[in-house]
Amino acid sequence: MGFRRNRRSPNRPRPKLDLRKTLFVLPNLITLGSVFCGFNAIRLVAKETPTENDVYRAAVLLIFAMLFDMMDGRVARMTKTQSAFGLQLDSLADIISFGLAPALLVYKWVLHREPIPGILTSFMFVSCAAIRLARFNVLSSTPSGAPTKPGKYILGLPSPPAAGILISLMLANHAVGGALGSERYTLLLFCVTIALGLLMVSNVRFRSFKELKLNTATLLFVLFTVGSSVFVWQRFKPQFVLVWLLSVYVLIALVETLRVLSRRLRGLEERTSVPPAMPH
Repeated sequence: MGFRRNRRSPNRPRPKLDLRKTLFVLPNLITLGSVFCGFNAIRLVAKETPTENDVYRAAVLLIFAMLFDMMDGRVARMTKTQSAFGLQLDSLADIISFGLAPALLVYKWVLHREPIPGILTSFMFVSCAAIRLARFNVLSSTPSGAPTKPGKYILGLPSPPAAGILISLMLANHAVGGALGSERYTLLLFCVTIALGLLMVSNVRFRSFKELKLNTATLLFVLFTVGSSVFVWQRFKPQFVLVWLLSVYVLIALVETLRVLSRRLRGLEERTSVPPAMPH
């Protein structure tokens, strides 16, 4: 009899599952997947003398981290679970996977040949990534802390593409038998690492591709991207395609910035060339 009295009445409503709270966890789990890849990449190269295979495996892990980073924001927008917490977590994940991990990789791969300049250059890359992400959080949040709607442009080179260029160079190096890691390319990789760090904290505007429209310009751009990628694939190695695509992304931003600056200079020249009004 006691057992029957304690049983739940059939007319009592069942507790409902809050689907929104469940979906809120999904993009954050994807973000943590990026952190996991970055952590394992650091673990692989955190040896005194990592092998070329260790560097290659770490670079592959960071490619997966980039895929996770691309997915988490899109999943959050699809499920309408964007939040200030997710924004902050994504930035912390990017510091690990696209700041610390690639900086350590490029140091262990090439920059260690010049110990002091190599450490300073790697640290500069990490610092620029941290500054860039802090600025992004400030610009993309409302006074209440909620994330704003993504715009057409992003100020400064995002840390995933910046890290992606270094990572893709490591993958391409493995494809050509370690030729890119030879001593004759040491100075070039120093310059590339420094340039990427400066672009992250620059005022150069990079396209976010959030508001692409189906028009002639977009179609031509897609055709150019696909066609050039096929050419690079056939002419060189498949691993060079990612180097090419990320380089084109940076080049587009630089060309658009130069175009804007030239227009401003022409407008300034036109204003200064107007003769002063004659007194009446």
